[in-house]
Amino acid sequence: MVEGGVSFGGTLPLAYCANLHSRIASRVLWEIGSGRYRNEEDVYRGVFAFDWQRLFDPGLRIRVNVAAVASPLKSLEFITLRIKDAACDKFRAQTGSRPSVDTTQPDVRIHAFLDAERFTIYLDTSGKPLFKRGSRQIAGEAPLRENLAAGILKLVGWTPGTPLLDPMCGSGTLLIEAAQIARGIPAGRNRRFAFENLRNFDAAEWVRISDEAEARISNDAGAPIFGSDLFGDALKLARENLAAAGLADAVILKQANVLEISAPAAEGVLVTNPPYGVRLGEQEKLAAFYPQLGNVLKKKFAGWRAYLFTADLRLPKLIGLSPSKRTPLYNGPLECRLYEFRMVAGAMRRTTRSDK
Repeated sequence: MVEGGVSFGGTLPLAYCANLHSRIASRVLWEIGSGRYRNEEDVYRGVFAFDWQRLFDPGLRIRVNVAAVASPLKSLEFITLRIKDAACDKFRAQTGSRPSVDTTQPDVRIHAFLDAERFTIYLDTSGKPLFKRGSRQIAGEAPLRENLAAGILKLVGWTPGTPLLDPMCGSGTLLIEAAQIARGIPAGRNRRFAFENLRNFDAAEWVRISDEAEARISNDAGAPIFGSDLFGDALKLARENLAAAGLADAVILKQANVLEISAPAAEGVLVTNPPYGVRLGEQEKLAAFYPQLGNVLKKKFAGWRAYLFTADLRLPKLIGLSPSKRTPLYNGPLECRLYEFRMVAGAMRRTTRSDK
């Protein structure tokens, strides 16, 4: 483990594989050097010492990102500028030219992390964040990021071969991730990566890795994947996104009210991201909705495992069911919970005065 992520070692083709296949990572960074520092000039000298022209062409556009924990430096903006200066000055010294800066569509992203005593410099092998799969055409009002959806599927323990239902599917992010997992479709199949811009990019090895991944894709999704939503517009988005991902036949969709549906199989996994209100009127409606949802799960989904991902931390109190697990997660800046409910006939229900 490292601050803000995990680390692993290996050859650069391993980074190709991580970018292509990881469903949960946001970026894959290649550590190119580190050093001790006390001030900005120590960092400048350390970054200037790197052999930058060996890494990428000076004709490419760059962006520098800096993160820090307990760093004694007072301005991240200034050290970002000094790191950019060090790389560009070294390029000019080595080649007579330097990269231009592009903060919106760079060819190469340089990442720096500073702790109390050391700086570490990385090249981003991913480019755009890995949750941007390249297949979703349209997002709904409050879409899950693809890597968060994949992480939720991992946390709930769903595996292909088990029926899956998202009864409030919105634009279909959870369904698309599940269908891709079931068919063995790589997360990064439809996009390019920043490692293709580096000098040491091995095009032949990348073709081999890509071809092997394509050969493992199956047209059989195993047990059915189901999705529904109350709103036709949301379901239209889900259909369009599934079609754009080549998965139009991988999910059974229907328009339905979650309070009126029945379990589509004897057992399975229900996982969904129910709406959560911001305004007072929305919160009042949800306070009435959650107990009804609890009744549906209790009466119609015995034998299922139900998982509700929400930023509304009132849900377990209002739904009238006892969660067997609560997993803290973040959806961007929103603190959320993934609640697990194991639906067993005649169990799980809290006793209240209204139940008597």
